Amino acid sequence: MEVSVLDIQGKDTGRKVELSDAVYGIEPNDHAVYLDVKQFLANKRQGTSKAKERAEISGSTRKIKKQKGTGTARAGSIKSPVFRGGGRVFGPRPQDHSFKLNKNLKRLARRSALSIQAKENNILVVEDFNFESPKTKNFTAVLDALGIENKKSLFVFAEPNKNVYLSSRNLKRLKTVTNTGLSTYELLNANKVILSEGSLEGIESNLSK
Repeated sequence: MEVSVLDIQGKDTGRKVELSDAVYGIEPNDHAVYLDVKQFLANKRQGTSKAKERAEISGSTRKIKKQKGTGTARAGSIKSPVFRGGGRVFGPRPQDHSFKLNKNLKRLARRSALSIQAKENNILVVEDFNFESPKTKNFTAVLDALGIENKKSLFVFAEPNKNVYLSSRNLKRLKTVTNTGLSTYELLNANKVILSEGSLEGIESNLSK
């Protein structure tokens, strides 16, 4: 699949790049995409919610009334869950929600996500660029020139770029990553995926293994 390379003014440079069908033109595997997105969201969960059970709250363990003859239910301790201020029954405990997926499945999911975006013509290729200093208005000008100022965008670069990152981090609908930091969730969550020309080789190298 051939795609034209644009500059940061949104104009065609006259050059074209060939996107590999093995990465951008496969039949998407919906189940692999589901599992990879599920893992991404599960790994973001903190799992730190905690409620105290009867053994953990402060309070006397004295038997508060005699066992029989009161006409009411038996009660052994003020910390019983049936009393106000008592411990909670089967309350939440800290837990790890993450789970493991093998690398080949994750690569398949990312190829599927890229193929979905390519099929819907949501992938743009821009020439490599940099800013002399970190300024948000510089990146806003790039978005305006590409016509994606009101869309959720994912920019993929070959390597970390401090000025570009600092210029973009205040923009709510924009995220920048390197080709090694691609995730299926972020690829599918974006309305437009903008690939820098220098990132293409790394993407194909990482996902073609």
